[in-house]
Amino acid sequence: MIKSGQTPVRFGPFWVDLHTHELRKDAIKLRLVGQPFEILALLLERPGELVTREELRARLWPGDTFVDFDHGLNAAVNKLREALCDSADSPRYVETLPRRGYRFIANIEGSRPAMTASRDVGVLEIAKLSPDMPVELVGQLGETFPARSDPRQSKIHAWIHSWRKSLAVALVLCVSLAGGGLLLRTGVSRGKVAEAVLQPPKISSLTSPTDTAGEPAFSADGNYIAFYRDGGKPGDSGVFVQQLGSDQSRQLTRNEKDCCAVWSPDGRSIAFSRSENRELEIHVVPAGGGSERRLEVPGAAPRVGALDWSPDGKTIAFSGGASLSVLSLDNSAVRRLTTPPPLTQDWGPSFSRDAKQILFVRSSEMGFPQEIMTIPAAGGEPTLITTESARLRGSPRWSADGRSVIFASDRGGKSALWRVSAETRAPAVQFNENGSWPAVSRMGDRLAYQRETRSLTIWQTELPAERKAEPRILVPLTSQTDQGPGPQFSPDGKKLVYMSDRSGTMEIWVSDRDGSNAFQLSAVGDAGTPRWSPDSESIVFDANRRRGAVIEVLSLRGGAPRILTPDESENRCPSWSRDGKWIYFASSRAGSWQVWKIPSEGGTPVQVTKLGGHAAFESADGKLIYYAKTPHANPEIWQVPASGGHESLVSARVRPPTWASWAVVDNGILFAQPTGTGAPVLNLFDPETQRVKTVGMLHIVPFWLAATHDGKTVAFDQPGGHQAQIMLIENFR
Repeated sequence: MIKSGQTPVRFGPFWVDLHTHELRKDAIKLRLVGQPFEILALLLERPGELVTREELRARLWPGDTFVDFDHGLNAAVNKLREALCDSADSPRYVETLPRRGYRFIANIEGSRPAMTASRDVGVLEIAKLSPDMPVELVGQLGETFPARSDPRQSKIHAWIHSWRKSLAVALVLCVSLAGGGLLLRTGVSRGKVAEAVLQPPKISSLTSPTDTAGEPAFSADGNYIAFYRDGGKPGDSGVFVQQLGSDQSRQLTRNEKDCCAVWSPDGRSIAFSRSENRELEIHVVPAGGGSERRLEVPGAAPRVGALDWSPDGKTIAFSGGASLSVLSLDNSAVRRLTTPPPLTQDWGPSFSRDAKQILFVRSSEMGFPQEIMTIPAAGGEPTLITTESARLRGSPRWSADGRSVIFASDRGGKSALWRVSAETRAPAVQFNENGSWPAVSRMGDRLAYQRETRSLTIWQTELPAERKAEPRILVPLTSQTDQGPGPQFSPDGKKLVYMSDRSGTMEIWVSDRDGSNAFQLSAVGDAGTPRWSPDSESIVFDANRRRGAVIEVLSLRGGAPRILTPDESENRCPSWSRDGKWIYFASSRAGSWQVWKIPSEGGTPVQVTKLGGHAAFESADGKLIYYAKTPHANPEIWQVPASGGHESLVSARVRPPTWASWAVVDNGILFAQPTGTGAPVLNLFDPETQRVKTVGMLHIVPFWLAATHDGKTVAFDQPGGHQAQIMLIENFR
């Protein structure tokens, strides 16, 4: 029996810490919280034994909880199985005993065992051994193989397992021998290969979660990290240095406008950028502390703070004007490397380990796309690595062997870390769910990144602004992540619906209009984008599933949700037609994001747009469908007749910052808009006059915005507390 306070337990490729409530699969921390994790914990406490549904009800759903128990338990178990890549039909971990309960059937180890070469090698291990292995091949091989076979498996399953294992071992041997051998490429001796391959990655925090620290940079030996820290008081902010394994940091600079530190190859100096009088400067400071020195950059004023120091110590790469440039530290000469097209900016340089190539980002001044490229350090034509239709968070970095690129992107609205091949045009693969500003040590076995957390709240303001009503908090602390809350007022003006992870998983919650008397409506996990039916009696929303996202409908009167799109497509952002007969949604089922509709009682989806579409709403009279052209930042708002016809731009002046920061009201389209010089504003577009009028102001640009039909009350999200800390992954591969 496993006790709740016992050291982390292991089964297959998973590690579970019942004390900290963490689940990891190899290097990746999986998001499993709330009821799904509690179910796993209870099953692990009694492996091989039946845990009845009644026991689960008593432990996880108190009698006064407003939720359909059968539906909630089934949804929580499904969420658990998704995290474990398990199947109800052929379970490896969680077995269902019909109408009775569940049983954990895998072998469990109560503490971290010594790693030996006899452990079965799984596909994820192969992928780590060979970063250049095609992603498609890894996907065809399936999930990591279990460490021990289940004695209940049939002979057929045993044969398949044996065949897969043999193929995996053969692939490892092929990878190791190809191109002179993996061992030669990684520098690992034959006697240490088992330890290097099987040693589990370790993730820890370098700085406190109550700090605001980021933009990490490794010293050449990988034992120190330089970073920016916001101390909150004058003189407490600037560039800091901290040794790995220590909780003490040393402050090098005392200017809150310093950023983007990089080490010299000899570890004696640190270069960084400083904003002074709206201009960027490059400075150097001794790594042990001392006087700063400003570098002269003749004829190429830095525009973006990101820097990199060449491995030979002779030059610093930076963004000079719109181009990527190199500054000689011997004579201050500046050599321009790139010639970007008009309305683009090159930034984020990163030297390869052999100093022959420089990685960089080419951004469009229109926002997207952002391209990750490489160029010879001696000059030449750039080569495209990958294109992102999302914001890149920090400079991309080379892997230690130079065969792949690590970068951070807020693709999907949340910053995460990705890896992409530098040699083939294979798709990028995500390996972290909350990270930015990656840094890879020269030795290649350590990765640091910036992890951000913020609490979100729902605010409300009254319009027009002449009423002088101050915005106020409507619902505090809906989420401890950067997802949500997606508020929406009910058409009858009595209720509010929103997303919240306060129960452990992201679910749909309903309250009175003023935020009081809130209760959890859904229990499906990863639910989002709730929208009201015209009669204010039901909610339509999307929910993540293993192979896509589905559209579901829930009644306020209770009962299980109805799934309208049971296929394996990505289906997002639903909304009801004014007459309640249709539900619009965005889907990539046709190969690109388009607006679709489906009968609200269920049926066959019908494609509405063909030129791109996302997040649709009907006009007040039901004659037009307004929609964001793309799911990316600053989308255009387009329209198409509800009966079908020509797709057209509403107005070039209507450009909300996100696909969710606008709302259809009785007299037009209300949307948030940054001003570039001050606080963001709330604008109202009148379709009849084609005019835009400012009707209110905001403190921060919101991601979500909703309004009552009359446009007099607006709800939006704003961040509450914000922290950033530096995380460290050791044994990174």
